[in-house]
Amino acid sequence: MPDERRVTDEEMASIDAAVVSSDIWTEGRVPSFMKVVVQSPNLQWLQMFSAGLDNPVFAMLRDKGVTVTHAAGSSGIPIAHTVMMHLIAMCRGARELHVAQGNHRWADRDVVDVEGRTVGIVGLGGIGAHVARLAPAFGMRAIGLRRSPTGDEPCETWPTSRLHELLGAVDDLVLTAPLTPETRGMIGAAELAALRPGAHLVNVARGELIDEGALVDALRSGHVGAAALDVFATEPLPTDSPLWDMPTVTVTPHSAGATPLAADRAAAIFLDNLGRWHRGEPLRNVGP
Repeated sequence: MPDERRVTDEEMASIDAAVVSSDIWTEGRVPSFMKVVVQSPNLQWLQMFSAGLDNPVFAMLRDKGVTVTHAAGSSGIPIAHTVMMHLIAMCRGARELHVAQGNHRWADRDVVDVEGRTVGIVGLGGIGAHVARLAPAFGMRAIGLRRSPTGDEPCETWPTSRLHELLGAVDDLVLTAPLTPETRGMIGAAELAALRPGAHLVNVARGELIDEGALVDALRSGHVGAAALDVFATEPLPTDSPLWDMPTVTVTPHSAGATPLAADRAAAIFLDNLGRWHRGEPLRNVGP
């Protein structure tokens, strides 16, 4: 990782492989690191510690002939665990109880059961599939949504053409889909209105899947009963966003999959790819 001094042209020319690891992300050094990556004329391979490759910089690198690989599969389990945590917490009013504790207020309240609820999972890749496997253990019915169901999914699965039908059938909506031209803005005012009154929403995918202004309106009206959001259209979430102070919203800093075991799995993928690269073998998890 380059330090704060200027990287020389000679050093830049010597770079043929690079890896963006979790420590670079947590220390906020990704922009300066990627600047060096993009300007390296002889770069052949970039390994990301995360799964998403929707940022335009990756298309730019691929256009330059750089092979970009990712760590898909490393964080699916902890992200799915985080989803289940939020689904339970919203039913139990954990956000409101935490606020009451901070105010030293005894806030007995009504709660609802997780058991018997129907959860819709938009995007049935690795993360969504893990959620689908966990939900029945809590007595929930899971329905997945994906572009082309294959029949071997871990739960009942519908094609994306049935999105609005799904929205009206679920108590909880979980977004785990990748950001693509088709999924960008897929949950807008009309889709939120199609949800059952009081439905809960969890987004661990990309913030751009949701119209945040429409979500704020739906939360204020109570039509969306609660939301747990790990991703946002602008990150970090601007300090003036109304989402910060909404009593039924849980905001987390794009950290749903940031656990030690996930980091270990991402490191193992990189080390496997490093060996493959030196041996001239095909790399794992090559991005589209």
